[in-house]
Amino acid sequence: MGGSEARFTINVKDGIVELEGKETFVDKHLEKFEEIFKMAVKEAIASGMQHQNIALKAQIALPQDVQTVPQHQHTPNGESMAAAPKPAVASSAKPHAPRVAPTLPLIPVDLKANESKPGLREFYAEKKPQNHYEKTAVFAYYITKFNKQGEVKFGEILSCYEEVSEKKPSVTDIVKNSARYKGWLEQGSDKYSARLTISGENYVKFDMPKKETD
Repeated sequence: MGGSEARFTINVKDGIVELEGKETFVDKHLEKFEEIFKMAVKEAIASGMQHQNIALKAQIALPQDVQTVPQHQHTPNGESMAAAPKPAVASSAKPHAPRVAPTLPLIPVDLKANESKPGLREFYAEKKPQNHYEKTAVFAYYITKFNKQGEVKFGEILSCYEEVSEKKPSVTDIVKNSARYKGWLEQGSDKYSARLTISGENYVKFDMPKKETD
């Protein structure tokens, strides 16, 4: 007695495979087609996962701060338009506050003419200082030689500027730089005082006013 008729049909991507015959015949070959079908499904799944992993790796490989938009975009009328730059990140470092020169008070000093000395204005006009280094040297010379003081205070130098109607500089910086680069003054007994050096005395006495060259 023969087995009943059986029919098996499989469609893989619109490809139709038909198997028709006795039930025992179909069952025998169905196992082979089942294995082939399982392998095809696994390969399809593996192929899809591989493409997904490639796309994922490519995305991870891109730096986070790189934009994937093109460098140039185009407006509707076809003109090239550069991509807008990223806003700058504000620095967390605090800016340094500008150094503020100390405010020194004027110290009264005798700068007027009398029987034993000329006035500062006359002496200043005679020496004709050209810059602040020469001016402070002239003032220190006047106070040292004519007022018989061993050193001059910064506030007294400011009073000298006031007397001759000249714009006042930062006396602290002028005295410091004069001592460093000219050698005409040196540090006094306290922070805001100075002494006239031999070099400064000779410069004011013999080299001022400067001789005009032809």
